[in-house]
Amino acid sequence: MSRICVFFNPLCKADCNSAIESLFPTDTKDYFDVTDALDYSAIISELENSDKIMVCGGDGTLNRFVNDIYDLDIKNDILYYATGTGNDFLRDIGLGQERVPIKINDYISKLPVVTVKGKSYRFLNGVGYGIDGYCCEVGDRLRKTSKKPINYTSIAIKGLLFYYKPTDATVTVDGVEYKFKKVWIAPTMAGRYYGGGMLPAPNQRREDREKHVTLTVMHSSGKLKTLMIFPSLFKGEHVKHTKNVTVLEGKSISVKFNRNVALQIDGETILDVSGYDVQLADIFEKSSLSKA
Repeated sequence: MSRICVFFNPLCKADCNSAIESLFPTDTKDYFDVTDALDYSAIISELENSDKIMVCGGDGTLNRFVNDIYDLDIKNDILYYATGTGNDFLRDIGLGQERVPIKINDYISKLPVVTVKGKSYRFLNGVGYGIDGYCCEVGDRLRKTSKKPINYTSIAIKGLLFYYKPTDATVTVDGVEYKFKKVWIAPTMAGRYYGGGMLPAPNQRREDREKHVTLTVMHSSGKLKTLMIFPSLFKGEHVKHTKNVTVLEGKSISVKFNRNVALQIDGETILDVSGYDVQLADIFEKSSLSKA
């Protein structure tokens, strides 16, 4: 009989427990809340090679887990069972909303790194900055006062029309600097999807994350023009609006806004951010070694 260590988001514990008990009825299960201060090294060191690790939650839960265990040498199979609502990681690898455990060891290696406010994070899907970060900020507020599903599209449209103000941005990609006015979004993507199905980087392939990431800047447009372009984000057709959408690929990307706004990393929000820096895994690791 093998053992499964289940790392779960407490918001979806019931769905997680019932699914895993039915899928693995004869295995021994140990459950760990990812929001607790866990000693992952100690937990994983007790596993036999035949034991499994299961992550149960949405994109944010998966991101938190990956960052907590990234530097550990894990020999066990790591499975992911999605119970979130956005599930952009699953969508990107072609599984949509399928509720089946999948092995993710290869997917979570060599992830790019974003540095925000002096702290670095690995990311699987993307870093949203601009109105996408604003949407996560508002969604977090609504989640505290209501159990209703969060409609990020509605938040974005209201933000475009009434609440969110675009910024100016300075962007540097592999040493080349660009200036943009009236920037609405400036995400850097390792996959194609974010925000529960938006497609800001339709040509970015997850398997290319060791070669480049993709920055998409929507800029130089007023509210109504941006509102006209916005729906095309769901099909990746916004890139056809070349006067207002600039797509850049690179190994090292820096984005600076002229005022602080919210930022999201795989759906996890960081407030009051003036800018961010992204590096591919190898570049970040070499840089870290040179500073050691």
